[in-house]
Amino acid sequence: MPELWLPGAEIHDLGDHAPTDQQYPPKAIAHITWDRNATAAAPQDWCSYEDLVGYFTGSGAGDAPHLVWDPFSGRTAQLFPADSRSKSLLSPSQSPTRTNRAGRVVIQIEAVFFPYCRYQGAVYPRLVDTPCAGWDRIHAWISSWGVPDIWPMGRPTDFSGHRDERTWEALGGWYAHAHVPYNDHTDPGSWPDLTAGPGSPGIPPQQQPVPPVTTARYQVSINGLPYGYGAQGYQVTVVGRALVAHGFGDHYRSGPGPNWTDADTENYADYQGSLGYAGQAADGVPGESSLRRLLGYLPGQRTVSVSHVVAAAGTDPGAAQGHLTYGSEVAIVEQALADEGLLDQRWVDGSFGTRTVSAYAAWQRRCGYQAGAADGIPGQASLQQLGAAQGFAVTD
Repeated sequence: MPELWLPGAEIHDLGDHAPTDQQYPPKAIAHITWDRNATAAAPQDWCSYEDLVGYFTGSGAGDAPHLVWDPFSGRTAQLFPADSRSKSLLSPSQSPTRTNRAGRVVIQIEAVFFPYCRYQGAVYPRLVDTPCAGWDRIHAWISSWGVPDIWPMGRPTDFSGHRDERTWEALGGWYAHAHVPYNDHTDPGSWPDLTAGPGSPGIPPQQQPVPPVTTARYQVSINGLPYGYGAQGYQVTVVGRALVAHGFGDHYRSGPGPNWTDADTENYADYQGSLGYAGQAADGVPGESSLRRLLGYLPGQRTVSVSHVVAAAGTDPGAAQGHLTYGSEVAIVEQALADEGLLDQRWVDGSFGTRTVSAYAAWQRRCGYQAGAADGIPGQASLQQLGAAQGFAVTD
């Protein structure tokens, strides 16, 4: 039996494996991530491999492919074994096949690419213009699963759809996303030659290194919440935004967001270095001391006590600047107000000061309260509405 996992791939097994429909011939589906809409006149910076792996292992897991492939370095992440379906295709009820399962294997590859992306100063209009590093390894592995080297609907050369249900059901081989029935995407626009060997024609092998992973990839738990590569949750967004606010956001290509990627680790390492840490103490994974210095408090589980935030709203405005009464709970409320567009991110500091009072009053008015009922002091009902909107629990 062929290898279930691509040799040399970074394994991020999402679980949730499911069998494919064996009555159909084996297939491979070619995608590009198409993260941004760039043009020849207005190219945009490439979105990093780390960000896309973070997306597909986090909030985008419901659309995850088998492989996430960086055509510039050759790095490849695998999220499902070859004999499982993945999830990158639409599969509406009116489709005669379950598209993600319609083959003895249906191996899906997302190349981290969009047209006219800018990478290290050069602009790449098509996927085949990149080094296509590591392509030979991916191609050989997929071929080992019996996927023939043919494009039943033609090799993709543009961004137009060509779909035929009979062909899809009857013929194995390579399909562009633009070829899959009951789907509306038109990618990938181009794809490396199935017979050309490594990379695009004319690309020398020395341009195709697969660099080792050197960024720290472990997690720690602080105050009951995870930090480090693969961690998910509101606390990851809070840390990322604080890093940016303190001038340590250079490694982000997008975000920050709720999924901890290598970019978060690299930015946090820069922050640790600014504090004088070195070696493993500055590897980009938070410790309690550095996290408290960055935020002024330690984020906690997303539960907020009405009595605690009322006490904070009554104490913090008259106390010294930055006074924290129930800092971790107040920070949850403040982040929710910021996400509602009512509080500037720089004031998400755990102190229920005058700006937070004003922002909460705006939230109360949005909830329909008027005059003295919109005084900026949380009440049970308005806080529960905010919690429902932003995903935290409210207790007495």
